[in-house]
Amino acid sequence: MSVPAVGRPALRVARLDLWIDPAFDAAIARDHTLDLRVLPVNGDAVTAAGLACAHAYHVSAAKDEVPARWQVSADLLAHCPQLLCVSSGGAGYDTVDVAACTRAGVAVVNQAGANAASVAEMTFALLLSLVKRLGESEAALRAGTAVSRESLMGHEIEGRVLGIVGIGEIGRRVATIAAGFGLRVLAYDPLVAPDEIRARGAQPVTFDALLEQADIVSLHCPLDGVTRNLFDASAFQRMKRGALFISTARGGIHDEDALLAALDSRHLAGAGLDVWKVEPPPPGSGLLQRSNVVAAFHTGGVTHEGRRKVAQGSATQIMDMLAGRKPARLLNPEVWPRFLARLAECGVKA
Repeated sequence: MSVPAVGRPALRVARLDLWIDPAFDAAIARDHTLDLRVLPVNGDAVTAAGLACAHAYHVSAAKDEVPARWQVSADLLAHCPQLLCVSSGGAGYDTVDVAACTRAGVAVVNQAGANAASVAEMTFALLLSLVKRLGESEAALRAGTAVSRESLMGHEIEGRVLGIVGIGEIGRRVATIAAGFGLRVLAYDPLVAPDEIRARGAQPVTFDALLEQADIVSLHCPLDGVTRNLFDASAFQRMKRGALFISTARGGIHDEDALLAALDSRHLAGAGLDVWKVEPPPPGSGLLQRSNVVAAFHTGGVTHEGRRKVAQGSATQIMDMLAGRKPARLLNPEVWPRFLARLAECGVKA
């Protein structure tokens, strides 16, 4: 717990007692104008009271980690009248209702780009494991059934077409790495101008053109009202026969039943998945039973380096906002004037 500096009111920063890299607490502790409170995730009255008097709230971006009552909804905001800002602990912000925060005058930031290197690397870990059939080869070796190397023959990716859906910080890094593997890169992103997509290392195309031309489709877009179920049965059927599907984005962007059907029909040759509608997925999931599905437990961004960068970024942005400085990753910039007015009511002037 920090000791507030003389002449400046103490502003309270809250987080749940979920795992976070120690860099977050250390950074907040160094700012003696702030008071850090770690609240029990399984608490009721204690946690509710702690959030009710908090000025800033760091919340995990993973919906399956944060109980619904502690996610930043309109209901939670109604019980937290002093809350000024919220920081999502990841590039995603599934646990935060940004529109409700804007209505309440609460600034929201995410950590987009902080773990971009980790997630981009995971994209290729899934892809290479899939085309080289590493899981099947390992299983055969461990079971003592490995006899013919040709029965485990894989493929090269050089010369293939990679289609990126969403070319933000992670997608840009994926495009850069792809060039080293000799892949031709297409990208669809309605939020990025065509010239900028080219500058990020990809050829801009429409969504339909990407599905028709890509040998590998890789998702790097956020989950929102537009992208939810973007990859449904129709989208999978429009992909090239024999194509591969990779997602390190968010569960819910692709329909898992539709993907399984596309694999069962052999329209798609395989999938690499780091994200799931329910995390972890049930062990009996059909996708987990297939040898041509490489699966991970949403660990793409969960590296020591990535988690440290996220923690440092979240702490820095909270400190910036509570000092009246505009943060780097503000998701609702229209709220900033009102935020500053509310901050001034707490005795802090920008």
